[in-house]
Amino acid sequence: MRIVLTSLLLLLPVVAPAAAPGILHVFGYDWSVPNSADWTIDRAGGVPVLHLITPRNPLPGPRRPIQFALADTPAWSNVTVEADVQPLDRSLMIVFSYRDAAHFNYAHLSIDTGLQQPMQNGVFHVYGGERVRISAPEGPPAFAASRRWYHIRLQHNGETGAVSVTVDGKAIPALHAVDVSLLSGKVGVGSFDETADFRNVRISAN
Repeated sequence: MRIVLTSLLLLLPVVAPAAAPGILHVFGYDWSVPNSADWTIDRAGGVPVLHLITPRNPLPGPRRPIQFALADTPAWSNVTVEADVQPLDRSLMIVFSYRDAAHFNYAHLSIDTGLQQPMQNGVFHVYGGERVRISAPEGPPAFAASRRWYHIRLQHNGETGAVSVTVDGKAIPALHAVDVSLLSGKVGVGSFDETADFRNVRISAN
């Protein structure tokens, strides 16, 4: 009997644990995440660090990112996001003008250029379907290498729809775009399908 039961158990499909959405409390904000187990907060050094420790691919259907923490703030139209960020692989992203899971924009910062990887190092638009690049691919990458800290600043003007990102004070031409369909929304931090660290995140309405 014991042998039969063991054989039956081996034949049963392995079911992955269901995602458990949660709220993270860091940087003076509450952040909604799709799966609490994918994130950790390190407060040991005096400066909290938010770690995205588990990469997740997009869901079946239109290809758009899902792995980001969304700050519980008003849906600001004119907003500035500053943060120290560390890509642990090749890239990370800053979400802005978030309306819902199918309507938002994001800046994808990478060690690759947009010419090397057309779906990286640029500004992207999600409006009910797959993400679409809305910035020029030319120009240098946002990051020189992974596993080091950078200071980024994203500014979004809800009156004109313009967004631009600087990295360590330098403008990145591929991270400048204009979108007039999503002029306000919330802000998030995360990665398309990799891992990253974030600290000193500040969000302010202009």
